[in-house]
Amino acid sequence: MTAPAIKIEGLSKSYNGSDALSGVNITIPDGQFFGLLGPNGAGKSTTINILTGLVRRNSGNITVFGKDIERDYRFTRSQIGTAQQELSVDWFFPIEKLLQYQAGYYGISPKKSRGRIEELLNRLGLWSKRKSRLRQLSGGMKRRFQLAKALVHNPKIIILDEPTAGIDVELRHELWDYLRQLHQQGKTILLTTHYIEEAELLCEYVSIIHKGKVIAEGAPKNLINKRGKAGITIHLKQWEDTLQELLKPYTYTRKKSQLHFTVKDAETEISKIINLISKNGCQIQRVELTKSTLEDVFLSLTGRGINEQTK
Repeated sequence: MTAPAIKIEGLSKSYNGSDALSGVNITIPDGQFFGLLGPNGAGKSTTINILTGLVRRNSGNITVFGKDIERDYRFTRSQIGTAQQELSVDWFFPIEKLLQYQAGYYGISPKKSRGRIEELLNRLGLWSKRKSRLRQLSGGMKRRFQLAKALVHNPKIIILDEPTAGIDVELRHELWDYLRQLHQQGKTILLTTHYIEEAELLCEYVSIIHKGKVIAEGAPKNLINKRGKAGITIHLKQWEDTLQELLKPYTYTRKKSQLHFTVKDAETEISKIINLISKNGCQIQRVELTKSTLEDVFLSLTGRGINEQTK
């Protein structure tokens, strides 16, 4: 059996007596598109920083393709490419040269890296800017450069920390398409994002972390079906008291002749509810359907939005 791309067991980390992580367990199979979600301060960045060797853990084990990240650090770090949210490169060199230096960190000579760099700059729309300094690039181009930097040594695992934060909608969709292509090529992708829609569209599996602990995990669709609550709003011509008994199996609220039902699967339940009401002779004027989303699940589990700071 192939070892998981990333396996985190009992990971703990504290700063000045305050727990940032408390026994985090995460397994990411080879080739999976995985999302790590949580409010600001939940422990996402700490987890990534430990995984990439920037922060030391207090306890727990982390392996990359079965190799410990500290004992076999040369191997494990060679398998990972990271696109951090913050830029940490020399602002005065041309981006082509910066990518060449990045490849050199992994033992790839300028001659061998030339083709790979040209490929990435073209694919990410940066070829015409290859002689430009980083400070001369727009915010969206800087994001694309960060992705090129993560990919220059062709790693098997790609870690993306807020890859589309602060960029326009068109570029965001272009990057989504590219990430899908990388996934189809067999890359393992670990994504953190403040856009719940992004995780719902791209990720096969997500873990929701809150106050240093994983509080839920699963395929987005399964989490939505299990924990989400969809809504059905039905506007009647008039309310009939006999409906109260018929609708007992359902959770709903009534405001005059308007009924709002809370259900797990709106598409399945809507026909049943309409049939019950119609059989009673009530006339339905309008029906509105609200589907549950991963954001609804996130809010119900954490009690806060993803951009709110954990206290």
